[in-house]
Amino acid sequence: MRESAQPSAAAGAQADRHVIGIDFGTLSGRAIVVRVADGAELGSAVHEYAHAVIDDRLPATGERLAPEWALQEPNDWLEVLRRAVPAAVRASGIDPASVIGVGTDFTASTPMPVTDDGTPLCRLDGLGGRPHAYPKLWKHHAAQGQADRINAIAAERGEPWLARYGGAISSEWEFAKALQVLEEDPEVYARIDRWVEAADWIVWQLTGRYVRNACSAGYKGILQDGAYPSRDYLAALNPGFAAFTEKLEAEIGALGAAAGHLTAEAAALTGLPAGIPVAVGNVDAHVTAPAAKATAPGSMLAIMGTSTCHVMSSETLAEVPGMCGVVDGGIVDGLWGYEAGQSGVGDILAWYVANQVPPAIHDAAAAAGRSVHEHLTELAWAEPVGAHGLVALDWHSGNRSVLVDTNLSGLLIGATITTRPEEIYRALVEATAFGTRVIVEAFDGSGVTVERFVAAGGLLRNRRLMQTYADVLRMPISVIASEQGPALGSAIHAAVAAGAYPDTIAAGEAMGAADEDAYVPDPAAADAYDALYAEYLALHDRFGRGGDDVMRRLKAMKREARASAAVAEPARETAEATA
Repeated sequence: MRESAQPSAAAGAQADRHVIGIDFGTLSGRAIVVRVADGAELGSAVHEYAHAVIDDRLPATGERLAPEWALQEPNDWLEVLRRAVPAAVRASGIDPASVIGVGTDFTASTPMPVTDDGTPLCRLDGLGGRPHAYPKLWKHHAAQGQADRINAIAAERGEPWLARYGGAISSEWEFAKALQVLEEDPEVYARIDRWVEAADWIVWQLTGRYVRNACSAGYKGILQDGAYPSRDYLAALNPGFAAFTEKLEAEIGALGAAAGHLTAEAAALTGLPAGIPVAVGNVDAHVTAPAAKATAPGSMLAIMGTSTCHVMSSETLAEVPGMCGVVDGGIVDGLWGYEAGQSGVGDILAWYVANQVPPAIHDAAAAAGRSVHEHLTELAWAEPVGAHGLVALDWHSGNRSVLVDTNLSGLLIGATITTRPEEIYRALVEATAFGTRVIVEAFDGSGVTVERFVAAGGLLRNRRLMQTYADVLRMPISVIASEQGPALGSAIHAAVAAGAYPDTIAAGEAMGAADEDAYVPDPAAADAYDALYAEYLALHDRFGRGGDDVMRRLKAMKREARASAAVAEPARETAEATA
């Protein structure tokens, strides 16, 4: 937790004022208490979601979900307000009356179907057993077929907004997921009054007002120049989808503005003063930029965790192939905000450790008093670059940028019977670094030059990994000073919403911090990585750009086989029950 010296006399007016930042992640929610004067983090608490990610069976019925599904339970988010916020305040030792504002951020895109009063459809009688009535987490990739049609028809029609998204709309975003609901469960779709991002729903619960944040609306909801895709275009996707944007219509809130004020009910839930401002919702990656002092044009911020999101601001509007979007004021007012990303980074390493590493490695790590990740890192980086003879593709969760295809999958080339677990671990880390380099080069090649690279997120704890990224990118890497970047960013936005600072740039200067050039590339390692990167690019283009569609064919086979098994399972269970 970042702490700082007592505030100066100039900041004295802020010294006794505090804000709360709440970061809703994939598996848990975190609340922190931050001093307005200088961003000192005084207390924090985490609440793990009881249902985590619902990707196997629906808890209400035990129904097995199809591949690529990922849902969440809204009550888990409310428990963060009930438990983590009061716990953070207690840990800080402050008087709750000194809290002047609240800010929140969320994973994205995590849209959910609700009624006009904000009730999630999964809470309605008769709908708790319908998977499409639940929020779809960002990593829900089962709408790829809908995304493919969205892109193909948009390209055929020459829809002007498509270029603002690098030429492709992701299956992770609002439109593909909603179209999937319509086509797979039209009864649930008919019950949807509003299709709401979880980032906005949680603010709705705090304030009693539904305000759609400009960040999610622009990047995930195809809102460009004040308009959504046309009714004619949506009807071309599916006649029943023609009026979909009516479920999106809402007041658009600027980032850093107040969406409303804490209701008495929410005050009782959180232990905070009723009536304090609540900032407009935000996305976890974008909200982090001022916390890392990465709002200036040319600074790319990578939030590195289970996945990685890359955001940067620019004075220039350009079309970057495979970007997730460019939005006017999407990060800070007055600049174009760009987004790209990788669907799997920490997730890939966690999968490997949990499923592929032999027990002997786990035992050795325990004996050495360190985690399996730390143990594999120590073993793997004892050798020079390229000594493992491996190269991997980091597509275990598909490719978000620059290929925008969740039907792609992971690949390892070069394994032999002498290949050791730590060597594969290092190859996977290197693959994620290569994926980031592809993104940086795409921006550079489109005239949006990356002049400074800043990192935030949980993966900063692995210093070998961070040095590898610096070597692969051939760029110094600065790192955020806080271990809780999104939560701090939310707190910074809360301070702006409360009027303590005029805008997020000024608040970030006072409350954010970054360690400049914490990692500097090693020239010899960078040269060696150039050779490996060339091999990565060859595989990237062969399997990702249509040279070989084997990954897509295998995914299709998997879906068909699982669908057949799902149909057969109820009959088998019935037969067993009556036997």
